[in-house]
Amino acid sequence: MSYILHYAPDNASLIIRAALELRGLPYTAQLVDRSTREQTSAPYRALNPNGLIPVLETPQGPIFETGAILLWLADTHGGLGPAPDDPARADFLKWLFFISNTLHSALRMMFYPEKFIAPAQTAALRRGLCQTLHQSFTTLDQAAAADPALFAGTSPTVLEPYIAALLRWSALYPGNHDRNWFALSNYPALHRICARLETLPLTQCLHITEGLGTHPFTDPHLPNPPIGSAT
Repeated sequence: MSYILHYAPDNASLIIRAALELRGLPYTAQLVDRSTREQTSAPYRALNPNGLIPVLETPQGPIFETGAILLWLADTHGGLGPAPDDPARADFLKWLFFISNTLHSALRMMFYPEKFIAPAQTAALRRGLCQTLHQSFTTLDQAAAADPALFAGTSPTVLEPYIAALLRWSALYPGNHDRNWFALSNYPALHRICARLETLPLTQCLHITEGLGTHPFTDPHLPNPPIGSAT
């Protein structure tokens, strides 16, 4: 079984790439050219009618939505999260959906406020989101500190690359916005997750394929991909 990952550098697809690499699953990566808005093209919308990245093509058909792809991979292949009969499953699901529905959604509003509110109100929206994001990361940090077996156990789960990517983006984007609200050091348990991921082979893969650097989570810099554009 081999998959096709439709990706753009430093987009949500990096989370799926990291999960595939963590589990050692075979896949090919197909660039979605954001510079030409390929994600809005008819062929791409046939895979994801919402025109968002990523899409993972599977033998069961294309899957979109980052959280859905991660959960499907975890359940299909095991080793990326607690199995359905594992006592830790409920906690795994609640935090996966918190990360997806609360944190990731808030960051999307931070990056693209014009999609959600009138232009004159985008600055106010971003100020409010800074507070929301800080509180959400604090909540997640406290959970990770209280339950290291779930968030940083012997074998990484899909939670870890998802968390690390959101922290990375909070440090870097949007480029014209004051990010003084964010410091990774404010979230020590999450910092440890990021540091551990950087010891794994997936980090070298992300550096080679997407130009994210050798410390993409603890010391992030804007990407320098060999092909494609992050925006």
